[in-house]
Amino acid sequence: MVNSATKRDAIVDGLRRLIVSGELERESRLPQDELAKRFNSSITPVREALRVLEAEGLVVSAPHRGTRVAGIDLDRVKATYIVRRLTESYAMRRAATRFSLRDIKRAQELLLKIEDAAVAGNELCVRQANRDFHFYFYDRCGIPGLSDHLASLWASFPWDLVIGAPDRAEASRKEHHTILEAVRAGDPDRAAAAIETHIAHGFLPIARRISGEDVLDPFDPDTD
Repeated sequence: MVNSATKRDAIVDGLRRLIVSGELERESRLPQDELAKRFNSSITPVREALRVLEAEGLVVSAPHRGTRVAGIDLDRVKATYIVRRLTESYAMRRAATRFSLRDIKRAQELLLKIEDAAVAGNELCVRQANRDFHFYFYDRCGIPGLSDHLASLWASFPWDLVIGAPDRAEASRKEHHTILEAVRAGDPDRAAAAIETHIAHGFLPIARRISGEDVLDPFDPDTD
């Protein structure tokens, strides 16, 4: 028998995928009874899953309105971006000194998986393969808790807002190769700089889409 915690985690993962893929639209209602039917579950693990996602910022609840998929708060997205950029570059710098030739070969295979999924037009597979590529490095940074923290940051980032951006997809592909080449060269500083550039280039189109206008990079200390 599946215990309540395991069922809760499965619902958390399922709802998170539906939100970040855009299948569940921003600010759409999340009735607990309907979710219980969707996930073949009782109400209790659904309620617990929604609490987890609320803590991540993916859902919100309010009296008389129930629970909904969270809207987009640009200030919150900016803060997440800044922490991601600081933490992922540090994790990448550490990982770059710990990669073996076998690790590099596997990272190359993950890149090919991203590209094959993109050619097939499978956005969900692209997104999962992209995550697998990044965390293949972060999981090898030597600090397991750091990778776990990054996973929570990724979970709350509005990936659904980059769907359908072919120009960004091609730029991202090139940036991935730049990251891998820096690691292959054993250059941790270049690898860290490459991941910072990659994260910045991913954030700015999202910020532009949220605000409706160009946004200055908030990572710049002189930007308010």
